[in-house]
Amino acid sequence: MNKESKLIGVGNSTGILLSRELLAESGFEQGDEVVVKASDGKIEIERKTQDFDRQMKIARDVMKRRFSALRQLAK
Repeated sequence: MNKESKLIGVGNSTGILLSRELLAESGFEQGDEVVVKASDGKIEIERKTQDFDRQMKIARDVMKRRFSALRQLAK
């Protein structure tokens, strides 16, 4: 299902209103925790999973242990 929508101001942030039909078709419900990814002019919304939390914990650990190397690579 494709539906047009507008980005709207919400305080200092920006939000988008999703129709009930779109939510129903996607399987999302109000209050669900999601992961939002942006790339190449697209925004993807995925359900947050325990696997995501595990992967982020590992990534944070690596970034903490390899801070100096990552900083040098960023130059």
